[in-house]
Amino acid sequence: MSNMIAIVGRPNVGKSTLFNRLVGMRQAIVDEFSGVTRDRHYGKSEWNGKPFSVIDTGGYIKGSDDIFEDEIRKQVILAIEESDVILFVVDVIEGLHGLDEEVAKVLRKSDKPVYLVANKADNHAQSLEATEFYALGLGDIHSISAINGSGTGELLDQVVTHLEHEEEEEESDLPRIAVVGRPNAGKSSLINALLGNERNIVTDIAGTTRDSIDTRFNAFGFDFNLVDTAGVRKKSKVHEDLEFYSVMRSIRTIEHADVCILMVDAEAGFSVQDLNLFGLIQKNKKAVVICMNKWDLVEKDTNTAKKIEDQIRERISPFKDVEIIFTSVPNKTRLLKVLEGAIRAYENQKQKIKTSELNDFFLPLIGAYPPPSTKGKYIKIKYVSQLPTPYPSFAFFANLPQYVKEPYKRFLENKLREKWNFMGTPILVHIRKK
Repeated sequence: MSNMIAIVGRPNVGKSTLFNRLVGMRQAIVDEFSGVTRDRHYGKSEWNGKPFSVIDTGGYIKGSDDIFEDEIRKQVILAIEESDVILFVVDVIEGLHGLDEEVAKVLRKSDKPVYLVANKADNHAQSLEATEFYALGLGDIHSISAINGSGTGELLDQVVTHLEHEEEEEESDLPRIAVVGRPNAGKSSLINALLGNERNIVTDIAGTTRDSIDTRFNAFGFDFNLVDTAGVRKKSKVHEDLEFYSVMRSIRTIEHADVCILMVDAEAGFSVQDLNLFGLIQKNKKAVVICMNKWDLVEKDTNTAKKIEDQIRERISPFKDVEIIFTSVPNKTRLLKVLEGAIRAYENQKQKIKTSELNDFFLPLIGAYPPPSTKGKYIKIKYVSQLPTPYPSFAFFANLPQYVKEPYKRFLENKLREKWNFMGTPILVHIRKK
């Protein structure tokens, strides 16, 4: 399930404040995407039992009104294409603005649900002033104050009527593998290399939602579903190399997958955008393998691969227990190794450790290396078990869980990785009250 809400509007109307309000309703996944020209925010939340993702279309490059207008138009078109519901934010205090009219002009052509959100209506008088926005021709006005939360609950009550409930997916033993990466990293080439010559052994399976299609790959001893999200929709009229487009498509793809193959252009190097995508994969608790593509174009010596691996692991730290494979898609070099790595990461993610094994290993270890005492309080961890989640997560039961700090949780995670093979999958360590 991948319900997505996009927040659009001109600069400085309070889009980011509204984003923080929406995702702050629970402990959300929040990440910043530092792009070439602007920042993105992506978060997850839930309302009335319906989970959804939120993307804030962020700030814009500085420049003339013409540049603003062009940038906003592009982002609104992309938001229309990629989201299920659009929140169009305007500013009650500043009133109707020419750029609001430009955004409305694009939105009026959309068949997606659009909510006109008049922000900064901190009192009744300001709510009354919002009536001027009826001139935008987008129907009802929803007056809110994102900063104090008034009106946001009523807004969400209506917004989520357009979203789908999270459905139980049909159980399948087949892993769902997705290929993600920056534009021109070789994603399409890899998919075509895998599927293009093997059409006779590939069947299309309808996906679990309207947003994705699983293509079954059954060859060379492999059997998995290749998640194809982007291919379902019409190509955008906006250039596909826009960072915003890449982020929105990547979110869809990652959320539908069990394992992500992160394609990186080895010639260009591991960039900030690659790191952002890796963070998205990690925070969505997906297994991952990194594929350094175009390796044939890189000038190298005997130590080049090792140096690059070390640099990448340093950048993705603390989650650096990830397989890195160097490939050339045109030369079909090590492509099967990428698939093998993806399957290994999937199996590592799904493994279950017996409670007796966990306690036999950890209790003596914790006895020898207990958590540091805090404020004279001695912390005792008495029991550990794996939680029944789709990804590896472990509960360590302690008398004073609030005093166990992040460094000790990392110590426990590292010991888990040393003892059992969790390469390619994030691990969550919880300290709970015994």
